Order: sequence, then C-alpha cells, then structure tokens
Amino acid sequence: MENTNDSLLLNTINTFSDCDDLTRYSLKNKQLQFLYFKSLIDKKTYEQEVLYPFESLKDDNKTVSAYLKNEQFENICTSEDITERILNGYIAIFLNQSEAYVINAFGPKTRSIKESETETTIIGSHESFIESLAMNLSLVRRRVRSPKLKVVYVSVGEISRNTVALLYIEGLVDMELLDQVKQKINDVEVDIAVDIPIFVQMIDDFPYSFMPQYITTERPDVVVSNLANGKIAGIMDNSPTAFLAPTNFFDFFHSPDDRNQRWAVGSATRVLRILAFFITLTFTAFYVAVTTFHYEMIPEALLMSLAESRNNVPFSPLLEALIMEVTIELLREAGARLPTKIGQTIGIVGGIVIGQSAVQAGLVSNTLIIVVAISAIASFVMPSYMISAALRIARFGLILLAGLLGNYGLLIGIILLLAHLSTLSNLSTPYFNPASPFHPKELVYAILRVPYGKNNRRPTQTRTKNKEDVKSLGTSEYE
Repeated sequence: MENTNDSLLLNTINTFSDCDDLTRYSLKNKQLQFLYFKSLIDKKTYEQEVLYPFESLKDDNKTVSAYLKNEQFENICTSEDITERILNGYIAIFLNQSEAYVINAFGPKTRSIKESETETTIIGSHESFIESLAMNLSLVRRRVRSPKLKVVYVSVGEISRNTVALLYIEGLVDMELLDQVKQKINDVEVDIAVDIPIFVQMIDDFPYSFMPQYITTERPDVVVSNLANGKIAGIMDNSPTAFLAPTNFFDFFHSPDDRNQRWAVGSATRVLRILAFFITLTFTAFYVAVTTFHYEMIPEALLMSLAESRNNVPFSPLLEALIMEVTIELLREAGARLPTKIGQTIGIVGGIVIGQSAVQAGLVSNTLIIVVAISAIASFVMPSYMISAALRIARFGLILLAGLLGNYGLLIGIILLLAHLSTLSNLSTPYFNPASPFHPKELVYAILRVPYGKNNRRPTQTRTKNKEDVKSLGTSEYE
C-alpha cells in the first residue's frame, strides 16, 4: 500500500502500536518529531547529531529543511521503509508530518570481547566473537587486511529479519559452493532465526542425522584459518557463533592449539583425540559384550577380580552399564546447568559419593565404574562439544547392540556408523572426506600436523581452483 506524505507519521505510529518502548519526542511546537527505540541507538550520537543541533536552529521551516539536506540524513517516502530503519537503530525525523528523514544512530550496549569458555586454548589468541555483527566482522578484518575478503549479507527470518554475513576470500572459494549456501539460506522459511547453532540445523543436507554437519566456532582465528582454505564462514547478528562450510568429520577433531604448538606436540594431541574417540564410543560397549558373552577374552588374573566385583550385582551387564551411563549423563547435565560453584560440587558428590555408595550397596561393580569414568573422560577430550554430544548418542546404541549380540553386535554398530558417515554430505561434498572418498595423503594431513611449509595443498573438499597454499604460518588446518 502506498502512503501519501501526510500519513507517514500516523502510519508509522500505528505500525508500532502497543510498543511502549518506542520514544516519540517533539521540538519546535511539534514542527519536528523524532521516533526511535532507546535500546537500539547510541545516546551520544542522538544528542550530538540530532537533539542539540535541531534545538539550536531557528524556528522556521527553511532553516530546518536546509539542515536536513546534509548528507547524514536520508529522505524516506514510505512508512514501511521508515519502520525498517527504526528497527535497525535509525532515528526517524518528521518535519510537519509531511516529510520524513532518518539518521543512523545504531549503538546498543554490547558485552566486551572475552575469551571463549567453550573453545579454550593454552597459547594463541584469546579473543572470541560477541553478539555484535559489526564487532565480529572487525575481528576478522583485523586478521585479513585484504580487499579479497568479501562479505555478502543475507536476510533470515520473516519476522526477525536477522542479517547473516557470508565471508569468503575471492580467488580461493568455489563460487558454486557459495551459491549453494545462499540458496539454502534463502530457502529457509522461519519466522524468527535466533542463533547460528539453531540456524545451521535448518540448512542441513540430512536433518534427521544425529551427527553435526557444520563446524560452529566462537573464535575469529579459527574462521580466518578456514577462510584461507577456501571455506565459507557465516556470522549472524546477535549471535556469538560462526559456522563454517563445507565441513567434514575430521574438522571436529582440530583445535587452534594444534597450530600454535610444535608439530610433534600438535600431531600427538590429534592422535590422542582419535584414540579418545574410539574409547568413548566403544569402551563401555566392549565391556558389556565381554562380560555377557565372551568371558574367554578376559585374562585369568583379571577374570577372577571381575567375577568377584560382579558377585553381588543383581543386574545384567547391559542393564548395569545403562544405569551408570544414564547417571553420568544426569550428572553432566546437572553440572552444566547449575552455577559454576554448585556444578563443581555436584560433580564431586556424584563422582565420589554416589559412585562409592553404589559399589558398597552392590548395585554396580567397581570395574564398571572405572570403565564408565574412562569413557566419560575421553568424551571431554573432543574440542567440539557438538561432536562429543553426538558420540554420546552413538555410544548408547553400541551398548545395546553389544548387550544383545556381543562383539558381533558391536562390530555391526561400528559398520553402520561408518556407513552412515560415508553417506552424509555437506554442500554436496563428502562428509567423510578424505576417508571416503579415500585420499591417503590428505587423510594423513587431517590426522597429523606436519611442520609448516611441508604441506602447501588446500583440502580437496573446498573445490578451490587455487590448490597451492602460499605457505604462510597458520593458514591451513592441514599443515
């Protein structure tokens, strides 16, 4: 619906009916009227560029109109455009209710830049993203001082109209992959897009899979290192998290500390994470399979100790393991949701008091307590919380199969998991790359961190035409 000039102020006010936080201020006997949200504007900008200058002007239309012709003011002709500007932190200025101008005064209060609590590092950068899109972009721009770093804005949410900034480096990114990301975002039909971890689930290729399909990070240095590999990064306004695409399974095992330390230490740490992956996934299930069906696999000395520890336990190994795993998950969730000091107390009470009491009461064996504890500790080694949570789900499935079919069930579960990983894709690129399809040299670089300068090839998954790295420090996650 088109608006006449006389109805601009009225239509805008009607659009914001029942918005008690909308501020309406009049000057010059209502010759000038301002509309804005105090929570979205910078008070200093408002006072210095709007309030004080207009108060000092002569009380006549020619003087006011002449001042409004300055470049910081933009003439707007429709109430719909005025509404959108006000919601984006602009101040709308109405002259005699017949002319409308806006000025950008966006400046809501934001928290300061701090260290990420979910992606901590021992050495290296300690900056993390915050909820301000402009500030997050500045953290990336400071690290990539080049015009080849491109930013494309895409709007998400029919009601929220959140802005997603897609970042890529010109000449490194595959434009077809970039077009796919844009198309996926444009195809999202949702009223409100709240945060990146929720948003990436809306653009998954396989929404019913329990595996995370996009790397999410709060660290600008991680974003920059992946941009150098030809990947695409997405940052959403009001979200402290960025997503990276395309992503493969092995990306979830990489940490900034791998690059910041000597290559031997970084490689050993990555191998340790791979070992922790197998431990947290199979250790409890293997215990259930052995104690249920395969006693012959246990050394004689250990068999006597195990039989003694299970002598008074009334439950089967399967039920016993499920009880302890569920208890561990309850303690984990309780510790995460409660305040820090109380959460630490819950962990101590749950891990020591409850575990010891359960053994003394004969409800579980002390051997299982050790097995479950090792599996839980191994899950904390994962640098990505998303992959750690997914492995916990897979672990329960393997425990059930091991309790029903023994080692055969465990083997079937592992095969099904590998088959599932091999069938997944991210932006039409193989999720299990470089294991499937098999690229032996690239797989070695995904697991080990070779010395800088010894590998100058970007990963094949990004489909970049510029496959040679310039060997600059920290630019490739496969170095």
